[in-house]
Amino acid sequence: MTPPAPHGTALAPLRFGYGTNGLTDLRLDDALALLADLGYTGVGLTLDHMHLDPLAPNLAARTRRIAHRLDALGLGVTVETGARYVLDPRRKHGPSLLDPDPDARARRAGLLRTAVQVAADLGAHAVHCFSGTTPEGTTPEGTAPEGTGTEGTGTTTAWHRLAGALAPVVEAAGAAGVPLAVEPEPGHLVATLADFHHLRRALGDPEPLGLTLDIGHCQCLEPLPPADCVRAAAPWLRHVQIEDMRRGVHEHLPFGTGEIDFPPVLAALAATGYQGLTVVELPRHSHAGPHHATHSLPFLHQAAASAGVPVARTPAGPRPVTGVHPTRTPATTDLPAPAAPPPGVPSAAPQGSTP
Repeated sequence: MTPPAPHGTALAPLRFGYGTNGLTDLRLDDALALLADLGYTGVGLTLDHMHLDPLAPNLAARTRRIAHRLDALGLGVTVETGARYVLDPRRKHGPSLLDPDPDARARRAGLLRTAVQVAADLGAHAVHCFSGTTPEGTTPEGTAPEGTGTEGTGTTTAWHRLAGALAPVVEAAGAAGVPLAVEPEPGHLVATLADFHHLRRALGDPEPLGLTLDIGHCQCLEPLPPADCVRAAAPWLRHVQIEDMRRGVHEHLPFGTGEIDFPPVLAALAATGYQGLTVVELPRHSHAGPHHATHSLPFLHQAAASAGVPVARTPAGPRPVTGVHPTRTPATTDLPAPAAPPPGVPSAAPQGSTP
């Protein structure tokens, strides 16, 4: 586990990355070069057909090539597994770890074990995953984990399926020395920090099992403010995703267009001693991905500066980026207003509320 940093110790520099699920219109080489040029120090690499396809031939060789590319560009990496249709072209995120069919659950678990191997070969900080939604018509079976209060319900069944499917993945992660970071996702069986702890206890609190904390999801549905969520999650934190969001609406938004006050969040994150990546997560804005990648990093840097938090930078530093101009004069405590997409770029507003 990674305990919070003791009071009085130097803050760990934050390391900002950008998710390739928000750059799906770019070739992976081009996306990585863009992020390095902009000054990001890492990338959240989603295994998907358009970038690093986990199901195509010669995966090990392709992974080695990308590892060399990441090393040459000075980019750290976390492997993400939220591709929408990588296993089934007709079912978004299907099959899941909660699928009624054991063979289907095994397919998802197999993909996650593949992701663990890819992560080990890339030298990644963690493998991200999520539970999936409880299928309609799930009926009771078995016995609920102690203290869940779900005895005799379909939720009991879903938790047993999840624990059974995830256990071999956790074991593989331990053997590979790569943390598995489960993300609480609105609408999923594991939706909140409390649900993550439920899963952790059900699996016996294995050392390789950690947490992906999405800052927007904290704003969306957690009872605590996002900065308090960071502090509460600190011992299990293995990966962080970040974007703006509004209370009660699961809609990933560009920075400055939601409700989150970012300097306290970044201050809390730095104070925990977390040394993994903090990855911008805008999966429904890929049509304007280069624009949002360009404007997100200066926003985060200014938020970090406002909080007195150091930021890791590439050895050469970010190259100058033109066109980053606030649309209003900020007050001393303000962050830059969000920049509009350039002329000819469609609106960045996501369609629907589920990424």
